[in-house]
Amino acid sequence: MSKQVKQTVKKVVEDLATSLETGRMEPRIKIGLTIDGSELGYEVMREAAHIIKQKNRFDLVLIGPELDWTNEFIHYSTNECPKNAAGLMETLLDSGEIQGCVTLHYNFPIGVSTVGKVVTPALGKELFIATTTGTTSSNRNEAMVLNAINGVVAAKATGIKKPTIGILNVEGAKIVERALISLKENGYELLFGESQREDGGKVLRGNDLLLGSVDVVVCDSLTGNILMKLFSAYMSGGNYETVGSGYGPGIGRNYGRNICIISRASGTPVIANALEYAYELAKGKLEKISQVEYNKAQQAKLKKICEELTSSPVTETKEIMAPPKEIVTSEISGIEIMELEEAVYTLWKVDIYAESGMGCTGPIILVNETKIGRAKEELKKKNYL
Repeated sequence: MSKQVKQTVKKVVEDLATSLETGRMEPRIKIGLTIDGSELGYEVMREAAHIIKQKNRFDLVLIGPELDWTNEFIHYSTNECPKNAAGLMETLLDSGEIQGCVTLHYNFPIGVSTVGKVVTPALGKELFIATTTGTTSSNRNEAMVLNAINGVVAAKATGIKKPTIGILNVEGAKIVERALISLKENGYELLFGESQREDGGKVLRGNDLLLGSVDVVVCDSLTGNILMKLFSAYMSGGNYETVGSGYGPGIGRNYGRNICIISRASGTPVIANALEYAYELAKGKLEKISQVEYNKAQQAKLKKICEELTSSPVTETKEIMAPPKEIVTSEISGIEIMELEEAVYTLWKVDIYAESGMGCTGPIILVNETKIGRAKEELKKKNYL
C-alpha cells in the first residue's frame, strides 16, 4: 500500500470519528501549503504546520520535498520534480482535493491581483489591502476600481457583510473616487468609510492606515506590496515578517482558484495566519462571492466606467491664454493631481483666473474669493470635483 493511500485511509477514519463526535457529516476543508522556496528555510514551514495541526480547524496538505516531519501530514512529494509544486497545486485545486493553498511563487494571469490582510498597530484592527501583488489592469485607475471590488470580495468571503472602503491618497485617487461613486449611483452596493483626519473624506492618509479607519483600503498593487512589507516586518527590522496574514488570494473577474501568497521573508506567524485566511476564504465560498460581486458591478455599468477611465481625452492647452491676473486667496481642494493643470485651463477658458498649488491636504486650485462659487460649478460640470 502506497504512502498516499495510507494517508487517505487514515483521513477517512479520522473524518468518520469527527463526524460521530460532532454529529456533522460534511467533509473537512483541506488547505495546501507549498513548503519550498522560503529564505528562512523549512523550519518556519514546520512550525506553522504544527500550529495549524494543533488548532485542528481544517486539514493541512503539504506540497514539496519529503522531510523528516512531512509524514505527520497529508503530503504530496515533489522530490522527482522540485519545480512542479505550482502544477501539482493547480491539479489538487482543480480536482477539489484541496479548497485553497498558500504558496510563495505564483504567476497570476493579467486581470487578477491579491488582497492582503494586516493588523493595524494603533488599534489592532484587521485591514484588507487591495491589492498587493499581480496586475488587475495595465491602466492604473482602472486597476484601482477593480481592486476595490476585489477588496470587497475578500472581506465578504471572510464574513464581513458590509465592508467599508477607502481610497489611499496616491496618484489617481480622486479619479478612482469619482468612478466608484458612479458605480454606486448605478446600483452597486459600496459602503464608503471616512478618513479620521479633520477634513474627513473617502481618500485616506497614512494615519488612517495605522488606525484602520476602514475595512478595505484601495490602492495600486505596487503601493500595496510596499504597505504589506512595512506592516508585516516593521517589528523585526525588515528581514522577517511577523504580523498579518500574507499577501492574500488572487481575485479577478472569472477567476476561481483560492491561491494565497506569502513572501520569502514570511515568518511562522504570517504563514500560519495565511493558512487560516485561506481556510476562511474557502469556508466563505470565495469563488461564488467573486462571481456575484462582479455580476452586480457589471449590471452597474462597470465596463462603461472602465472604458471611460482607459480612454485618452484630447486636451488643447497650448492655445488657452490665462485671463488677467487677479489676487487669488480662496482654495478649491479635492482635485486629482494628475488633472490639476487641466482643471486650471478649464477655468481659464471661462475667463476665471486660477493658479495651481499644493495645500496641506493635497493639490489645490487658487481663485479670487469673488469667483469661488462659479469656479466650483465649472469644475463640477467637467467632473473635476
